[in-house]
Amino acid sequence: MRILYYIYQVCIALPILLVLTILTAIVTIIGSLLGGAHIWGYYPGKIWSQLICLFLLIPVEVHGREKVHKRTSYIFVPNHQGSFDIFLIYGFLGRNFKWMMKKSLRKLPFVGKACESAGHIFVDRSGPKKILETIHQAKDSLKDGVSLVVFPEGARSFTGHMGYFKKGAFQLADDLQLAVVPVTIDGSFDILPRTGKWPKRHRMILTIHEPIPPKGKGVENIKTSMNEAYTAVESALPLHYQGMVKNEDQDM
Repeated sequence: MRILYYIYQVCIALPILLVLTILTAIVTIIGSLLGGAHIWGYYPGKIWSQLICLFLLIPVEVHGREKVHKRTSYIFVPNHQGSFDIFLIYGFLGRNFKWMMKKSLRKLPFVGKACESAGHIFVDRSGPKKILETIHQAKDSLKDGVSLVVFPEGARSFTGHMGYFKKGAFQLADDLQLAVVPVTIDGSFDILPRTGKWPKRHRMILTIHEPIPPKGKGVENIKTSMNEAYTAVESALPLHYQGMVKNEDQDM
């Protein structure tokens, strides 16, 4: 059965998805340039992600969408199991949002330019001035119910377990006094782990937890929201993926 799935990927699914990726990038770039990045920066990517899961025969479950309000801006903080996290979040979160992503992703053919045109935020850690510019861009994006998605681990897992959370997303939430929404991704690691080469068929589950509102402002609020978010995200993982495993790549 696995061999048949690989043949299906190579002969049918992947060629279609490659064309879809290029078309989605072109539509996003042109649509955003013509105006309305609020729409063109989200919906083409959402449909693209859903089609990727559909053509790769990956079942998806979503729990907890009712816990967030449509016209409220949040900072969503999911764990980072693998490459398919992108498709799960983009396709099934059900909220218009901007990604906060590594600066190096801007170099990806088609996709990098599309993300830039859509107004997604590339994190530049080359100096305090660049970091401040990133924060200002994030603040400008969080309007009219548009939210922000940040992987607080900063890097994909090597084991399926969570690494530690960096404080950047929680610092931003504290500055803007926005609620943090923990999100658990389960199954992405089983489809394509960081060291894997070919996707396997496995269901993915997206669990949206209760928003964590600010409880003041400053260091204590940041620490509290970060700890609460970590506990919530971990709680919806299978037992064999619970427990922190230090990821050396996070320090880069």
